[in-house]
Amino acid sequence: MWHPFSRLLLAAAAAFAVASPLAAAPQHGFSPFGDLKYPAGFSHFDYVNPDAPKGGVLRLSSLGTFDSLNPFIVRGLPVTLTGLTQDTLLAQSADEPDSFYGLLADSIDVAPDFMTVTFRLRPEARFADGSPVTAADVVFTARTLERDGDPVWAQRLADIAAIEAPDALTVVVRFKAATSQTLPIGIATMPVLSAAWWQGRTFDQPGLDAPLGSGPYRVAAVEAGRAITYERRADYWGADLPVNRGRFNFDRIRVDYYRDRDVDFEAFKAGAYDFREEFTARIWATGYAGPAFDKGLIRRDTVADERPSGIQAYFMNLRREKFADVRVRRAIGLAFDFEWSNKALFFGAYARMASIFENSPLAAHDWPSPAELAILEMYRGQIPDTVFGGPYMPARTDGSGNIRDRLLLARDLLAEAGWTVRDRKLVNARGEPFEIEFLNFEPAFARIMQPFIQNLERLGFTARYREIDITSYQTRVQDFDFDVISARFALSPTPTTELRGLWASAAADAVGSLNLAGIRNPVVDDLIERMVSADNRRDYVNAAHALDRVVMWNEYLIPQWFKGGRTIAWWDRFGRPAKAPLHDIGHVDTWWLDPGRAAAIDAGRAP
Repeated sequence: MWHPFSRLLLAAAAAFAVASPLAAAPQHGFSPFGDLKYPAGFSHFDYVNPDAPKGGVLRLSSLGTFDSLNPFIVRGLPVTLTGLTQDTLLAQSADEPDSFYGLLADSIDVAPDFMTVTFRLRPEARFADGSPVTAADVVFTARTLERDGDPVWAQRLADIAAIEAPDALTVVVRFKAATSQTLPIGIATMPVLSAAWWQGRTFDQPGLDAPLGSGPYRVAAVEAGRAITYERRADYWGADLPVNRGRFNFDRIRVDYYRDRDVDFEAFKAGAYDFREEFTARIWATGYAGPAFDKGLIRRDTVADERPSGIQAYFMNLRREKFADVRVRRAIGLAFDFEWSNKALFFGAYARMASIFENSPLAAHDWPSPAELAILEMYRGQIPDTVFGGPYMPARTDGSGNIRDRLLLARDLLAEAGWTVRDRKLVNARGEPFEIEFLNFEPAFARIMQPFIQNLERLGFTARYREIDITSYQTRVQDFDFDVISARFALSPTPTTELRGLWASAAADAVGSLNLAGIRNPVVDDLIERMVSADNRRDYVNAAHALDRVVMWNEYLIPQWFKGGRTIAWWDRFGRPAKAPLHDIGHVDTWWLDPGRAAAIDAGRAP
């Protein structure tokens, strides 16, 4: 589900002055735990066809609408795939958990104490207007994103004590704390903006003027709210770099926007666009039928999903007093009958989420190890005692729809928290009813929410589902004007500073924050920093497991569902590499148009 991606920048320019970095050896790539797969001088990633032909069009779709081409700010509904126009200092490998290789930067030097990192830019790097990408642009970007960007950037860049450009091609960054091996990731994956282009423009306002970028594509056409077309730059400066060889093969990529999932799907079946990842179990189970499927014009597959699923959940707004008691939150969660929903609504397609790091080694799905217990013991008395026992798992039902025992337990928890039923209404000691509103913008969620609401009504809640347009929804979410919303946050294989934006106290009241629940918990803050500052993967994973247990056992959210594979369908016009990336599908950047297959499809026959 969508959510848009700061203001802790040091104000005085003097604060960005840096001392000479400790001596370090330049490297072609970076991994916080030293796990680079590809050696210096590698020719291309393993999951591409380095000889893939260029040409053709890839047509995609997106749900909703957009009113801005500026994806770096809170305001506005940003358009999708803007990353195609923006290069970063390093590019992430899609078949490794946490490895990054030179893109705009030719090399990266990380000091032995991890206090300083130095990037050396490639002299040939150019923005789309032909102007060079300089160290001053990197400094401008970091300062601007921290001051005026989405709050996510304030969290990601908050550890920078100083940044400067000693010459046109050198960027030196000094961090506030030593031995924080993951910190270079934030600056290395930051899109680099053109300081000259932004001069005289207002950064923190949405608009349809495409920001100048240095990436492989530029914006070719915009139909406000309806469609955007990107065109491949024939003059792209980085086309032959090892991180790009065999990638970005389509001459044009067009994205059409649809307001309704069912209309979107019908457009796909009619051939209006080429590729679709299916997120609705009902459609995957029953909708993929008809002439195009019978003739073999459309293929579909379930591909392994090695990406961390992160968390998809109902988020309760702890900024509202009625959700402050963990017993209330647990009681509400008991009214959600996942097993019945999975059988009756989802065709058995899903498993229940039970972790903020689902489908990842970071998920705490086993009993805590001695190392994890040593961490958790430091917080005994500040965290639920349940974290010291078995793994968190939501209560299960038999799928029959009869959850009377669960509701009785929920009733008792609510009574302990001071909520009792009078005249069939759940009220507190002052006689005030417990009202709970589930806010959404997608019609598809109505049928999923109604059984949950009915169970809450049996407990005496005054419960309702409210559907509003996406623009109003975004405004209310940014202002934290909701009781409960549904959202998903997918994570990188090695999340670090972005966790602050999702769970840390400092993000709880920042407008547009991704800390939707409004969590303010010093233990959560400490555990996030343990992950950020881990100097080896073992300590990193132990801290992640501890964080997972503390968040889940505090019942800050009601976990929903996930599936271990990604369900995709496409009109069979394309060539694909022999090996797919582990952490992505790769259809945008590694597939290519196969002229023979495309001709057959256009003639109405299977290739």
